[in-house]
Amino acid sequence: MGVIEETDVEQVTLALLDAANDKDAGVQEQVRKSILTLGNQQPDKVLSMCQDYLVKHSKLVAGHRVVVLQTIELVVKSKIDDISYPKIKSIISLASDEMTRSKEVAADWQQAASNILVAVGNKYINDIMEEILSKFQPGVLPHFFVVQTLASLSDSNVYGMVPFLSAILGTMLPMLAMAKQDNMKWVFSSALYRFSESILEYLANLDKAPDPTVRKDTFSSEIYAAYDILFNSWLQSREPKLRLTVAEALGSMSHLMAHDKLEEQLPKLVSTILSLYKKNPEHYIISKSLCQVLDASVNMGSRVLETQMDSLLSALHQQVCSPVDFNNPPTVKNHNEVLRCFTILANTFPDRLMVFVLQRLENSNERNRMGSLAVLRHLINSTILASIMETKKLLILASIRQPLVDHSNKVKKRVVQVISAMAHHGYLELEGGDLLVRFIIQHCALPDTYYRGQRPSDPEEVTNEALRSMCDNTLHLFTTTVGRLTDVLWPMLLCYLTPAQYCNATTPLCKSLILLANKKRAAQEPNFSIDFTAPGSSLPSQYILMIRLLVNAAFPFRCRGHGAPSLSLLHAIVPNIHPKAEVLWGTEIPLLLSRLEESTQETLDKKNWEDSLLQFLSKTLVAIDDGQWSCQLAVEATRYLPTYSNSMEEKSFLYKCIGMTLQQCTNKELVRKQLQDILVSARHNDATERAGVAMGIGLCASSHLDGTLTKLDEFGKSDAFKKASGIFGLLKDKNDVDVEKIKSTLILCYGYVALHAPEDQLLNRLNNDILRNISKHFNTKVLGIKVETKDLTMKLSLIQSVGLIAKAINTCVRKQGYLFSRKQELMGVMMDFIKAESPDVLRTPVRHLVMTTCANLINLDPPLTENENFDMLKTCINGVYGLPTLEGAEKGKDEETLDPQQREALYSETFSALNELLRSVLARDLSPDGLQAVFKHIESWLSSRQDHERERAVRTTAELLQFYLDSLSVKNLVTFHNLGALLGRLAPRCTDPNPGVRRAAIDCIYVLLHIQLRYEGFSLDYRDDSVEGLLTVREKLNDPDHSVLYKSCSELTKIISKRLPPQQLNTLIFMLFEGLVDAQSNCSRASSVILNTLLKNRGAGLQDLVPEMLEVLHNRLQVIAEEQVKVAVAQSILILATQHLQAVITTLISYPLPFDSWSCEMWIALGADSTVARQIMEMIIEKLNVIVPFVDKKESMLKPGMTKVATSQPLAMTCALREMMLNGHTEEAVIALFPQLFSSLLVRMGSSVGVQLPKDINSNCIGAERKASSKTTAANFDVCGVPVEALRILLARAHLDAVVKVLDQDAAWDKMKDPQQHTAGVTLLSRAMAKHAGPRLPMIVESLCPCLNNIYECQRITVTAFFSELLNHHVVTELMMMDVLMNNMMERISDPCCTVRMLAVRGLGNVAIGSPEKVNKYAKELLAAMSSGMEEKDDPGKLITLEAMSGLSKVLLYLDQKNVHLLVVYIFMKIKPFLENENDEIRCASIMLLGNLSKFGSGEAVFKDQIHNVLVSLLLHLSDPNAQVVKACKYAMRVCAPVVGSEQINAMFQNHLHEEKGLHYGEFINDLIKYIIQDFPGMLNFYHVTVVQFFKSNWAEIRASAAMFIGFLLGNLPEEYFSHMNMATVTKGLVMLLQDPDPLVRAKAAEAMGQFH
Repeated sequence: MGVIEETDVEQVTLALLDAANDKDAGVQEQVRKSILTLGNQQPDKVLSMCQDYLVKHSKLVAGHRVVVLQTIELVVKSKIDDISYPKIKSIISLASDEMTRSKEVAADWQQAASNILVAVGNKYINDIMEEILSKFQPGVLPHFFVVQTLASLSDSNVYGMVPFLSAILGTMLPMLAMAKQDNMKWVFSSALYRFSESILEYLANLDKAPDPTVRKDTFSSEIYAAYDILFNSWLQSREPKLRLTVAEALGSMSHLMAHDKLEEQLPKLVSTILSLYKKNPEHYIISKSLCQVLDASVNMGSRVLETQMDSLLSALHQQVCSPVDFNNPPTVKNHNEVLRCFTILANTFPDRLMVFVLQRLENSNERNRMGSLAVLRHLINSTILASIMETKKLLILASIRQPLVDHSNKVKKRVVQVISAMAHHGYLELEGGDLLVRFIIQHCALPDTYYRGQRPSDPEEVTNEALRSMCDNTLHLFTTTVGRLTDVLWPMLLCYLTPAQYCNATTPLCKSLILLANKKRAAQEPNFSIDFTAPGSSLPSQYILMIRLLVNAAFPFRCRGHGAPSLSLLHAIVPNIHPKAEVLWGTEIPLLLSRLEESTQETLDKKNWEDSLLQFLSKTLVAIDDGQWSCQLAVEATRYLPTYSNSMEEKSFLYKCIGMTLQQCTNKELVRKQLQDILVSARHNDATERAGVAMGIGLCASSHLDGTLTKLDEFGKSDAFKKASGIFGLLKDKNDVDVEKIKSTLILCYGYVALHAPEDQLLNRLNNDILRNISKHFNTKVLGIKVETKDLTMKLSLIQSVGLIAKAINTCVRKQGYLFSRKQELMGVMMDFIKAESPDVLRTPVRHLVMTTCANLINLDPPLTENENFDMLKTCINGVYGLPTLEGAEKGKDEETLDPQQREALYSETFSALNELLRSVLARDLSPDGLQAVFKHIESWLSSRQDHERERAVRTTAELLQFYLDSLSVKNLVTFHNLGALLGRLAPRCTDPNPGVRRAAIDCIYVLLHIQLRYEGFSLDYRDDSVEGLLTVREKLNDPDHSVLYKSCSELTKIISKRLPPQQLNTLIFMLFEGLVDAQSNCSRASSVILNTLLKNRGAGLQDLVPEMLEVLHNRLQVIAEEQVKVAVAQSILILATQHLQAVITTLISYPLPFDSWSCEMWIALGADSTVARQIMEMIIEKLNVIVPFVDKKESMLKPGMTKVATSQPLAMTCALREMMLNGHTEEAVIALFPQLFSSLLVRMGSSVGVQLPKDINSNCIGAERKASSKTTAANFDVCGVPVEALRILLARAHLDAVVKVLDQDAAWDKMKDPQQHTAGVTLLSRAMAKHAGPRLPMIVESLCPCLNNIYECQRITVTAFFSELLNHHVVTELMMMDVLMNNMMERISDPCCTVRMLAVRGLGNVAIGSPEKVNKYAKELLAAMSSGMEEKDDPGKLITLEAMSGLSKVLLYLDQKNVHLLVVYIFMKIKPFLENENDEIRCASIMLLGNLSKFGSGEAVFKDQIHNVLVSLLLHLSDPNAQVVKACKYAMRVCAPVVGSEQINAMFQNHLHEEKGLHYGEFINDLIKYIIQDFPGMLNFYHVTVVQFFKSNWAEIRASAAMFIGFLLGNLPEEYFSHMNMATVTKGLVMLLQDPDPLVRAKAAEAMGQFH
């Protein structure tokens, strides 16, 4: 464009070139884009300027020079076709000069120049070559980058370059000898590498090549000559980078060398490349080069290569053994290249290679083995080598055995990978393959690796878990994807199921076997049927398989969850176990499996599950119905017992299976033999095993009682027994069996035999065969005197056995009366046993058995003495109640543990035995004292924190009382003196959370009142109506609903008060006071209900005790956690207050400040009665209006100024008011007094802002001991917070929830308390009241008006703020308050306090919003107030000015033209200075006001000029940093648009400038400028001069927008208007902005400069 002066374009381009090295990357990018934009428009021109710039600034810093060169490269790349040929030539020459000017290498600079040549070379290769070859002269060492450029060209333009390469190589060869510097050698080597790669690519794609006659041997002589120097000289360099590049070049060059030369050089070449491994840490390039050399030599059929094999293999092996780091790609690439080398060699020298690799496997070094295995796996998997590897299979199988025994998990992982490869290639079917399968299974059975809290130090570590999981997957793959392995794995895998060392592999083994079995069964393959007895078979028998899988199933969650897979496998192979079991198992096993599926380790009932499996076994034997088969099963199972030597629970279960099996055996001799084997081989020292043996033998006895008893008797007299107990027992080894333990086993056996014996045979055998033998084993004779054993095991066995016998007898004899002959002695023994038990743990069945026995013995003569009786009661009750619940029962650490069902039985037996015992004791003394004697043991348990302990106690009490009533016969009138105490204890329990306790407690009370009736002389069948009412109460107590419970409770109280003798009332009340803090919330609530009922009826007489009772209740409140009880205590306080008001108020107001939470609760309680509440509130309002709210004190001698300090009485009253109003029942009082309360609290709040607490706040309160504690809370006690909270509560209480909700959302409460934001908070309050509480306002305003003349400035501020906001709402007009408020505001305009004046101005402005129709009525006052406000002198933060402008904005919207007309320009002139004000709010207000003035100026020429005057400012402030200013600009521009005088601009402003919508600023300005040019060409000069002034604005955003504005203006300006522009100023301004401190501005300036085309 000829009109932008060439000089301007040049100046701009120059400035951009100057800025090209800007320190901000974004600006640099924008500068580059702008130069490119200019360059794309005028490539020759801009390239010339870049050239000139570089020529002129020969001393430019390198970085800057680089950016200019890169810019040239970009222009060339994008416009290569549009650049004139002469310019191309000069660019080539410049780049060539830049590249070679400095003899020293300057990488970035010269690389940038080189890149230009490469870019040009893609089109003008001949010109480039002409230039470069001129600097590549024979006999002269060229510049580094000349060679580098040739190399790059051969990369980027293969077809253009290869035809030149022959000549280039010819010139280059003599230069190689001249290169002395490493960097020159490096660049030549690099070039040779890239030349060779290009030639190879060219030859590979001859069909696309320009000259198809090119052949490999065209280059071979030059390549060989170059090879000679590189290999013989440069490869020896000490510089590692050079050595690697030379090696890389040699690799590529080897493909281009003549065969004979390569053959001749091969030995030296190979050994030299190998030697590089030691010299360089980076190995990838060496391996790549070696791979190319090997490839080249193999392709030409080299014979010399074989001589290099040893060194090659050795070096490659070393490489393949070096660790691969997957986070470091070169090590991965190196590993792959090395494996490729092995493949190339294996193809040519398979035997040599295999022998080498397999020999290396024998070396046990970890890394060495891992490398060898990696190669082996690679070779096995290689498709190229498939036929070669086929012949090596047996050799590999033999060699792999050694790594199988390696201990390293890393090696094992590699072995697994190799085995997996072998499986897919048919190795495992061959001889020796089974070892590999075994290896996989062994590692499926690995235990976990445990790291106690620490991570493995080696990140490459292979944990047992990882290896095991890998083997699991491998075994699964063998089964599912390698079809040929099916017959290898079936049935061989069965061998691994039964040995203990493979137990952890059971799950994966079962899964694989199930898949195999199902596949074979479905295909009806004959070899599905297994011949377990086949000669040479190592398979376990069907009996052992079944036993093993059944025992696995008994502990289903062990060994990685082997239960379900074991059962499923049994199901899958049932025909192989026994065909007759098939039908039964088809139904039973799925049921068992579904039970397992629904269970977890925690939820499965073990005892029940074991019984199901034993039943399953029993049913199976019945179904098979083959005595011989059952006998064989028993024999083999007994033989299999030692397998479980380390798994006692499994072994114990196996004993039960054997017992179950023996039941089905008819061969009595065999049964006895098996029993003998079991007794002889059992480990009697182990408790679990003893129990297992005993249970197994017991089960056997149900079919073979005589044989079993005979065998037990024989064993007791046998050698095995004597050996253990003989004289040599003294010398026995500590591992030998202890005779006491064998005896324990036998004693237990007798118990289980009794339990399982047929009922019709038991009693006959009991004394002689069972009890006599137990007694014989339990008591040992020493010198003819019986000595009782101290061995705990035997004690337990004895008690357990006696218990089992008792159980058995109970079953046989359905009546009591069968007694042991030595009962006295036994009773003594039993009490000793129970005392020895730990009171809070149930480890053994001792208690249960002892209790059962005592329950039977207690009724027999001779009776116990009194002391024995007391001792027995205490021992038994405490020993039983303290037991944990069934669920929480702790398992014993070292004694026999019980399963839940046994424990449950034990518990119920224990309790029934205890109750039986207590009844027997009570029967001996039926009197209140006798009852007390038993009850005192139970009493403390009634209020236990544990549900189960309370329930036990209260149930026992109920049973005892019922027993007492049933057995009572009153001969003479006796006082039932403990009735009150018993009721006080039991009544609160009627609402216990535990329904069992509730029902039992009401039963107790029912019975107690009946007992009282009996003592009062009523007959046994007398029915008292009130007492009978308890039965309906009892029904209601089943309902856990709280309201029902407490209703029932008060009914209960009525009944009690009716029947309770007067002298027992005190005791009852004291008990109930204690009951308030019962650990059970329900019971503490019940105590309170009962207490209040009694207080209501009889409280009037307690006048003197009021302060003391309040103090007691205050103390009780502190420990009551239960909300409802607190409520009830509050009710107690109110009951007292309605009876004695003055005493209560006087006491409470003098409690220490701040009121603790319990004092607060007491005040809240007083709000419950509306009349009382109103009396108190009126008194407080009256006092608050007259008492001084604070005093000014000097804070300290050191600090100047005064501090406001609160006075304590109004503070206490405000607190009391706040607390009372929290009670919903104050609603009536609050609504009646609302205006007075609201005004009082609002003014009180104003007087409290920024007020301190007095230091001696509690100097005259009561409760001195509580003062100390209040110090701590005083820290959080806020003088202003109290009235603010009270106000919030007041509003809520008066049903102004809408007000509260709004204030909560706006965080208004905190603002009211904050001295800085107080007025904002009051404004929010006033706004909410105006919107949601209009009708209440007139009375409030009336109450507040007098306060505007108060001496306290703070109160005037608060009230003015409140009134000021009210004027914002129409409600003041509706309710006729306007005149009152206007008068008040006009008076406040001259208030001495600056803040009050500001608020008054604000209020007057608000009239326009609240009552626009009144604006013209008060026009004169309003305009006068606003004008004076804009000129206010005493206005530190310009706050009054701001309010005046905002207010005027609002008022203008409604003023008539006649009222404003003359003032428009005057106001406009006043506003203008504020448009660029630093204060965001003032800027915003002035812009808004400007907009609002517009309607008064339409049609005025002078006003239109004023608008154009400020339009630029508004446009630029559209990107103001403040969002509100931006919105104001949008508004002002929209409303001023009609005045501007352009329809298009008006439409554009109306469409795009919406406050809430975003604006694409650049597009907007661009479009706008088009219209300005079109509609106001005459103003272009004014506009661009004004915009340029903003280049100096304080805001970076504005400066950036000004630059954009100018940019778009230039971009859109038609040629004929350029005369309006002062381009020199613009250019100068932009050049200045290009050096702005803010990168955004620099970037926008650069962007604008891009428009100079």
